[in-house]
Amino acid sequence: MLSLVLSSILLVQAERVWAVPDLAVGPIPEGKLDPFRKDFQKYANVFGVHVFATARVPDEKVRHVAAVMAEYLDNDEDGTPDNPLIAAALADRDAYMVMTYGERGIERIDPERWHREGFHAGQFQFATETDPGGDEFDATLEEVLHLITAHGWANAYPAIWGERRGTEVATCVDRARGGHFVEVPRRYPEQAWFTYDDETCEYQCMITEYIYWALTSLLGAQADEDRCEEISNEWRACTPASLKRKDPWIVSMLQRPEFRFPTQLPDGRYRPAIKPVEKP
Repeated sequence: MLSLVLSSILLVQAERVWAVPDLAVGPIPEGKLDPFRKDFQKYANVFGVHVFATARVPDEKVRHVAAVMAEYLDNDEDGTPDNPLIAAALADRDAYMVMTYGERGIERIDPERWHREGFHAGQFQFATETDPGGDEFDATLEEVLHLITAHGWANAYPAIWGERRGTEVATCVDRARGGHFVEVPRRYPEQAWFTYDDETCEYQCMITEYIYWALTSLLGAQADEDRCEEISNEWRACTPASLKRKDPWIVSMLQRPEFRFPTQLPDGRYRPAIKPVEKP
């Protein structure tokens, strides 16, 4: 019965018409997004996901965040979401990215204004950590993916990708950490390869971080030798080969065709190949 319900939902979402992201940066539309207008002046939209930015954030960086979002959701760049369930889960929750120039910009903003209006599915990012040129490691790969997995895959497939104990991904997290820890342990077991020690990151957050490390490692983003050394205090499976060796369970999950996880790392150059409409 459950499979029939899911199939029906998938069919409905597959028939949904999605506007091809044009990555245009403009003013925030009037109406339901008014709660954001006090703090932000720039806006872009990607398959119904909102990107807000303050006036100081360069347009180039707003477009870059939107492009990476589009590439994660439309990895084959055919102009439509690879997995309509994920795009729908995000759009139906009015998921959003908010960008300020730096950390001080965030400190001057009160998110409760948005929360009171029902906007809860959000993620912060700073312009200072957004690197379209690739001179430094680009935090966009992480922050945008956090939004998509925490509010997309987790809601579309709650028993599998849900961010709580008992789901399939949570079992992988516990294995990677060397045990189930509600709080960060004083010392991780020697066999652990996911050893994030930020005490403000609760169990749900740990799952979000784990999926980011696993997927980006599988796609080659963490494979540089210096990068592997830099992140070794929290992640020890930085190359595709090491991830497949240490954690074949998450690799198998990420490669299951029904989930349609990205197979190519976003590079910020989203160029959808729009298929011509066939004339009757």
